[in-house]
Amino acid sequence: MDWTRAVDMYCERTGPEFWSEPINAVSNLSFILAALLCLIAMWRRGVRDGLLTALCVIALCIGVGSFLFHTYAQTWAGLADVVPILVFIIVFLLGAMNRLFGLRWALAIPVGIAAFAVSLAAHPLALALAGGSLNGSESYAPALALLAGSALVLTIMGRRAARPVAVASGVFALSLAARVMDPVICGSFPIGTHFLWHLLNGTMIGILLFTLLHHGRQGQNG
Repeated sequence: MDWTRAVDMYCERTGPEFWSEPINAVSNLSFILAALLCLIAMWRRGVRDGLLTALCVIALCIGVGSFLFHTYAQTWAGLADVVPILVFIIVFLLGAMNRLFGLRWALAIPVGIAAFAVSLAAHPLALALAGGSLNGSESYAPALALLAGSALVLTIMGRRAARPVAVASGVFALSLAARVMDPVICGSFPIGTHFLWHLLNGTMIGILLFTLLHHGRQGQNG
């Protein structure tokens, strides 16, 4: 694999230069801001939480990785962009099973892994149903379904975390729409809408972090 191969995927990029996607690059500050705000809130409340701290660090890595991808725009930077997102999804899912759904870790881990596996298995189905109409965003559809499904189950369980998770699902749906629209509107809006994908996803991650902070139930061991 050529790790330095140039990648040109987004409307704003007009060449191989480092700052060819300035708005897409700078909008990644939303992830960093979400992580820092949560860390500051933890510090002010005197909360010491390894799981939440780890998620904040991963969110910071998402911002840095995506910044690298939208500046260097090479294959290796694409990996730096995707891996932290995948790690965040897995860690948050396992943490949600424990903190929000109230499962002990001995059950939360296998249930969370099973849910993640189902979402991965749904990827080919999402590709088939979309028929390429989502401009490469099909891989995120199962994650949206997983988040929305979590909100539904939490609602049925009567958990207070249901509302913010549902809001996060709505924000994620809007961000996915922005990602899909990016190449469609290049002719009339040259900067595209991918920066909205960053801003809205940063908002979504912030909501999820604060949901764990305010509604997560620590102490579910065993």
